[in-house]
Amino acid sequence: MIQEITRKLYSDTPNETIYHYTTFSGLLGIVERGALWASDIRYMNDSAELNHMVALIREEVGERIELGHPNPKLLTQFQDWIARRVTNGHMLFAGSFRANGNLLSQWRGYSELGKGVSIGFDPRHILTCARAQGFMVGKCIYDHTQQRSLIHQIVDFVEDLAARSCGTHGCRDDRIFAEVFEQIESDLLRIAAILKHPSFQEEEEWRIVSPVITDFKDAAVHYREGTSMLVPYFEFSLVTPKETVPKLQHIFLGPTPNISLSMNSLSMYLAKAGISPRRGITYCQIPYRQR
Repeated sequence: MIQEITRKLYSDTPNETIYHYTTFSGLLGIVERGALWASDIRYMNDSAELNHMVALIREEVGERIELGHPNPKLLTQFQDWIARRVTNGHMLFAGSFRANGNLLSQWRGYSELGKGVSIGFDPRHILTCARAQGFMVGKCIYDHTQQRSLIHQIVDFVEDLAARSCGTHGCRDDRIFAEVFEQIESDLLRIAAILKHPSFQEEEEWRIVSPVITDFKDAAVHYREGTSMLVPYFEFSLVTPKETVPKLQHIFLGPTPNISLSMNSLSMYLAKAGISPRRGITYCQIPYRQR
């Protein structure tokens, strides 16, 4: 049941250029390492990503208990368990792409002033790279009604799973259901990875989502400096075995006070690296504003 929900959520595929906003430093890393850094989702936007699912589950649980649910202890345990696992649970890594490569809000949020680019990729290439590395590609869901419907289905499934685990004699009053919840943790994380607050709908975000990693000492897990903490990340390769450099489709140069010089140096750098975006480089045309 829950595996089917996950499969359907990740069944949509992008069919137009998708963009990754980053800084010049990020571009240098992508070109030179042939990889994009997918961050642990718990560390994206100060944990707001997973906390949104927690809030939705809390809302669903509250309504069920208020309506006289026969097993409020189960629901309360599930609510408390998922809240703890947001911080201390398995690791899931995600990388972000946008359908629109030239949004002012994204320049402000994901690039440094005067030093930003939006890198366009062929979605078929990203899908090929994702499948080769066990990643899934999903379109973020912003509609609150759709999100509530998904959470309703999830809680229904948790109730059914708990009832089956208790057998024909029913559950003891002191039963702890952690082992039941753990059976669906991987799917819960994958679903949470593409549920976003409706206020972010403008972004039209697509995400690459890693396999669930249960060991933080895994060799694939690296760490980088974040704004206020170390952030775990996973290198998502952007090159196939037959390639030596990433295949870029288009680049937007973000707002900058030195348009001509910046466009020129960007073109020279890519040419030296052997990269020629199929649709070239375009200036964003958004006026530069000193913050």
